[in-house]
Amino acid sequence: MPNTYVIIATLLAISAVATWLVPGGKPQTWQVFTSIYHGFVKQAGIIIFILVVGGAFSLLNATGAVSSGINRFICRFGKRDKLILAALTVLFSLAGAVFGMSEETIPFIGIVVPLAVSMGYDAIMGMLVVYVASNVGFSSAFLNPFTVGIAQEMAELPPFSGMGYRVFCWALLTVLLVIFVLVYAGKTRREPAAGAAQSLLETPLTRRHAWILAVLFVTVGLLVYGVTCRDWYMPEITGLFLLMGLVCGVIAGFSANRIADELIAGAKDILSAALIVGFASGIIIILQDGGVIDSLFKTLQDGLDGTGPLASLSAMYGIQALINFLLPSATAKAAITIPVMAPFSDMVGVSRQATVLAFQFGDGFTNMLTPTSGVLIAALAMAKVPYTRWVKWIWKMVLVLLVLGLLLLIPTVLFPIEGF
Repeated sequence: MPNTYVIIATLLAISAVATWLVPGGKPQTWQVFTSIYHGFVKQAGIIIFILVVGGAFSLLNATGAVSSGINRFICRFGKRDKLILAALTVLFSLAGAVFGMSEETIPFIGIVVPLAVSMGYDAIMGMLVVYVASNVGFSSAFLNPFTVGIAQEMAELPPFSGMGYRVFCWALLTVLLVIFVLVYAGKTRREPAAGAAQSLLETPLTRRHAWILAVLFVTVGLLVYGVTCRDWYMPEITGLFLLMGLVCGVIAGFSANRIADELIAGAKDILSAALIVGFASGIIIILQDGGVIDSLFKTLQDGLDGTGPLASLSAMYGIQALINFLLPSATAKAAITIPVMAPFSDMVGVSRQATVLAFQFGDGFTNMLTPTSGVLIAALAMAKVPYTRWVKWIWKMVLVLLVLGLLLLIPTVLFPIEGF
């Protein structure tokens, strides 16, 4: 990912310079380098998660069970591939809307991307039905505790109130995304390459493969159950996939040395993504410690004073989208921005529910583009899609989603909506 490293280095330099230029800022010099250490420490959980999941899936793929399972799947359901893609899109969008699926998409990328490629699509199709779908659901969530829950608490609103309009927004955006997926599928599907097909046919589904696939399905089921019902997060999910990899290796008959080698090889393949997560976190620390983010918020608040309701809401939406490039964490952004914007919305005649919705849209849509998002970089590494290629493909969709978000915000000001 050399281009990504150049982007990260440029952002580090810009962040350091900004601390000198912003009025009231705290100039950062030596701290630019120490911030990298603190960034890695702050994101140690997701870095470990990335390395362990990468190793676990390398071990899983080495067993040949996934290739054999995909081969059998294509033989039976290949003609229904569009129905499968639509169902996956709705499923992952719902997961983002209900329990805020974000980091949890990374292991699913490792499952769905090979499936999409084997059916004749590209790796971006796998990213589309998993990562993009979950982000659309995340952006228009109605039960997501990390966006709706925290933002409404900060805005002093009843927990998960105003759900009716949010459900409408989610359903509309998800239907539009499903239509796009089907159109994209029709334009990009190719017959699987002869070499790939031959490779699949050379790996018949053995009894060991069947047991390994059963372990994979049980793992996915436990992941969904743990996240939704047991409040699992990075430690539990990391442990679950490490256990999956070890069990699959044992079932495949691998020696202890082979299991260790596959885990190391997988971690090595995805190491660049783990490093970038730490560097990106360092950028945020520079901006926070240098007073850039605080100064930015104060300036934006002063600039919005005196504007009308619709213009103010549109500006708050744009601000949230821009801030997301500097502060991609939805929880942190809600804690910082909502206490400032909620009282201001009262002054200009915008409901606090609309302010929270503007935060949701602004936070979620640009997650699919910002290079400081560790989840995006990790997902791209898992899918083996270069960041520059992804940006060229996704920027138009992000722009369309931002426009749709603005259109969905307008009725909250111009027309009375129950709960808003």
